[in-house]
Amino acid sequence: MSQGVGTGPRGSEQPLNEAYDTALLDLDGVVYAGGKAIAHAVPSLERARAGGMHLAYVTNNALRTPQAVAEHLTELGIPAGADDVITSAQAVARLIAEQVPAGSRVLVIGGEGLRVALRERGLVPVESADDDPAAVVQGYGGMELPWGRFAEASYAVRRGVPWFASNTDLTIPSGRGIAPGNGAAVEVVRIATGKEPQVAGKPLPPMHRETILRTGARRPLVVGDRLDTDIEGAFNGGVDSLLVLTGVTDGARLLAASPEHRPTYVDADLRGLLTSQPEITREGDGFRCGGWTATAGADRLELAGDGESLDGLRALCAAAWTAAGDGSSELDGDKALARLGL
Repeated sequence: MSQGVGTGPRGSEQPLNEAYDTALLDLDGVVYAGGKAIAHAVPSLERARAGGMHLAYVTNNALRTPQAVAEHLTELGIPAGADDVITSAQAVARLIAEQVPAGSRVLVIGGEGLRVALRERGLVPVESADDDPAAVVQGYGGMELPWGRFAEASYAVRRGVPWFASNTDLTIPSGRGIAPGNGAAVEVVRIATGKEPQVAGKPLPPMHRETILRTGARRPLVVGDRLDTDIEGAFNGGVDSLLVLTGVTDGARLLAASPEHRPTYVDADLRGLLTSQPEITREGDGFRCGGWTATAGADRLELAGDGESLDGLRALCAAAWTAAGDGSSELDGDKALARLGL
């Protein structure tokens, strides 16, 4: 099943956990935030797994090892093994291994997840630009990563050593709010060197390839909270996606989404995996979803109805995206969102 470019959300008569064989789940902002399970995540995943859906956890966060992530999920009540976890560290390690000789030294700017992934590919992690590395790899290193690590990366990159990044997410959800992500750290080295890294993580093809290779998914559904990584990654891979509104994306950002950032399905949280999804149909000059209708006027969106708010949001998106065409609409969605409480 592939997502049509720019079509917006669509319906599914079957519950999603029956329509797809594998859920490729983002972690931060979808399953947990700040280390704690997001509401409804644990029972929803338990039911999806019991119904036969394979659950794979796909994260751009390269800090922790797959084993550590699996242990954390198990502690939260979501049984998982290391083989159920795919990280951007694994994707970038494969990318490096394809370009440097086996046994090469790689300067690591990040956490243990990167080191384990490199060793899995027969590469040797080192800590200094003076260790004659064949590559530099940069991944999220946590809040305590010393500033001097960025200088070490810069020394090597300016000497001409190939530079790789696990991902370029500018932010990362935490229990206290939104914090700087690996993309912010990559910017530091980019400013210091004027160079550009090769990037492996979502939404780019190396991460999608790593995920499919490790899961063997035939009918995958990407589940995420970020338009610019999860949803764009699904778009680039030609697979369907479910956006949950438990992380960084809100209704306003969704309404303004460009074609490559438009999910197949939208739901409040992971309970959306267990349900069918309402159809969005044309009605006159607008669109109907559930008890809501939405139309796009010359300078604003019009919304009417008495159904569920998410049905209204889906109808609004269909109207706005059809009117915008290329996603550059000047329509005023704020008033419509206010009527939805979003």
